[in-house]
Formats: sequence, C-alpha cells, structure tokens
Amino acid sequence: MTLKLRAQLSLMMFLEYFIKGAWFVTLGTYLTTNLKATGFEMANIFSTHSLGAVIAPLIMGLLADKFFNAERLLAILHFVGALLLLMMYRSANASDLYPFVLVYFILYMSSLAISNAIAFRHLPDAKRQFPSIRVWGTIGWIVSGLMISYLFGWDKSNAVVKGFLKYTFLLACGSSLILAILSFTLPKSPPIKTTHQKGIAEMLGLDALLLLKQKDFLVFFISAILICIPLAFYYQQANPYLTAIGLPNPTAKMALGQLSEGLCLLLIPFFLLRLGFKKTVILGISAWVIRYLLFAYGNAGDLAFMLIIGITLHGVCYDFLFVAGQMYTDVIAGDRYKASAQGLVTVAMYGVGMLIGFWVAGYIAEHYQTVDTASYWKNMWLAPAYISAIVLVIFLFLFKDRKAS
Repeated sequence: MTLKLRAQLSLMMFLEYFIKGAWFVTLGTYLTTNLKATGFEMANIFSTHSLGAVIAPLIMGLLADKFFNAERLLAILHFVGALLLLMMYRSANASDLYPFVLVYFILYMSSLAISNAIAFRHLPDAKRQFPSIRVWGTIGWIVSGLMISYLFGWDKSNAVVKGFLKYTFLLACGSSLILAILSFTLPKSPPIKTTHQKGIAEMLGLDALLLLKQKDFLVFFISAILICIPLAFYYQQANPYLTAIGLPNPTAKMALGQLSEGLCLLLIPFFLLRLGFKKTVILGISAWVIRYLLFAYGNAGDLAFMLIIGITLHGVCYDFLFVAGQMYTDVIAGDRYKASAQGLVTVAMYGVGMLIGFWVAGYIAEHYQTVDTASYWKNMWLAPAYISAIVLVIFLFLFKDRKAS
C-alpha cells in the first residue's frame, strides 16, 4: 500500500466518523433542551438511524453495485448530506427536524458501507491492513467530541441553554462538504461486472434465514437483537443525562467510549482464543448490566468515577458482543451465506433491535417525566440494566457453543 493511498483512505475514514460524532452525540441534549422534544418525539427522530440501516443495503445493491463509481456516489451522498445538515440547523422544532434526519440517515448509512467497500477494494491485503485504516474513523469521532467540549465549549450548561449546540450541525455540514470534495480524489471504483443479479431478499440478507435452523445461531441472533434495545438507550439518553446532572465536558468524556472501543478491538482475538465465543460474549453482555447500574447510581459529584467507568465500558460492551458476533457469524455462515448472513445480522441489530430500543427508551422517558430529576434518571438507566440482565440469562443458559454443521 502506497503512502498516498493510506493517507487518502485514512482521511476518508476520519471525516466519515467525525461528521456523525460532531452532531449525533449531542442530538438528544439538543432535542430536549433547545427544541423541547417529548420522549416520543425523541424516539421518532432517533429511530431514523435504524430505518437508515435497513434501507442502506438497498441503495448499495441498486446503485453502487450497478450504475455508479463508488467514489462519485460517496461524493454525492455527502454533498446532499451537507445540505440536509444545514436544514437541521435551521429547523425550529422536532417536527421540522424529523424529515431531514430521516433522509440524512438513509444517505449516511449508505455512505458508511460505500467507504468500507472502497477501502476493501483498494487495499492489497485488506484483512491485515483495514484495521489500521478503520481506526482513523474512531479517532475522528474522538476528535469531534474533544472539539465540541474543549475547543468550542458548546456542551457547557450555559452554552446549551443559549442554544450553542445548534452549531454542531454546521460543524458536521462543513466536514461533509470537505469529504464530498475529497471523494472525487479517491481511487476510481467503478461497478464490478457480474452475471449474478442480487434480489432485494439477498440485499437484506434474508436468504441467510436458513441459518436460524441452527439453535446456537438462533440464540445468538435473538440475543443480538435484544441487546440492541439497551444500546439505543445509550445513544438516545447518555448525553442528555450527563449534561442534565452537570458533568463537565460531557461530549469529550463520552469520547472515552470510542477510545476504549478501539483498544478492546485489539483484545478480541486474545479473548476469543483463551475463553471461546460464549464466554467472550457473556463478558460483553455483563458489561451492559454493570454500565447501566453505574449510570443509575452514579452522580456528577463524589460518584462521578462511576459514570466515567460506565462510559469507558463501551469498548467491552460493543466489541465483545458485536465484533465477536460478526466473527462468529462469518464462521457459521460459511462461503455460501457469508455476505448475506452479515447483512442479516446488521439489519436485525441496527434495524430491528435499535428501532425497538429507541421507542422503548421514548416510552420510559414519557412514563417517568412527572417524577423528580434524580428518580427520573435512576429509573431511566435501571430499565436497560434489567433488559441486559434478561439477555444475559437467555444467552448463558440456551447458547451451547456447538460447532456449526
């Protein structure tokens, strides 16, 4: 791999994740504080993330794989994305914001898949070299959090009240324009000629449903969907919670979760080798229970360390379940269903699981809105802790880790 190619792909990944980190982390705080959104309005807006995850494979299958150079399509998606982010900045209420977020996530989730495809296509040894490229996406997310908290101070209590979080959309908008322009300089990636025409069922991974006949894979599949319900609580409520209780620089501190995710990614092979898949996933699910209990009983004062630990556990929560799960799926699926199975698990988790999770979090927020602040947040975090504990029991007793037939 040439130095030029490494620089191009690394910058592409950096900006791809910087854009999302620049506005999505603080979205919940902006909705509740500045747009006075209800719990159900928040659920409706955050659910667009899941809808985008479901629709994105269709865009990839119908457009990127057949008609357009991948780098040109990436440029178009981010040009339009920049316009949509500008419209989010100008939206006066949650109802006005919703359609722009919906269209944006359909395009953005497609751009994630396209950026990965571009990298895999041009790396000489993708399995070995891709992690060193992908890690720049994690760095981009971290840098966006540090800029919002320490460079601009938009997430400080007085700044939030004054509406400064609105400028996060402009930060993301400018970054999206830069990536759109950069995309035209990426290596040419024309559609790959193939005689096999993918149907919609194959694009969504539905032809891999036959794998659910294997009991262990079915248990993992159901567990992965269910654990995405607590995951949705984190995305939707973590930043509003940390801001509301007065934890300094909450956006920057949440970037610790991305840092731990990058570090834990390196530990996955070690734990899988030493413990096996089942015990590794059990550690991941257990971390979800511990994290939400820490959130429920921590505070911004003498127990602030509990919140920091809860944030830092994100790497164990995410990598030890989702990344390990992707590796397990790759083994179980075999050559025949390899791509379809990954698509099926992705749609199930980020589409179905998180969609349910956003709405459950919205319902919990509405249900406890009349209680005092301390009780509200305690109940908000105990709910996903209980759900995670149920998933842990299901996986612990039903998954046997038998070899695939």
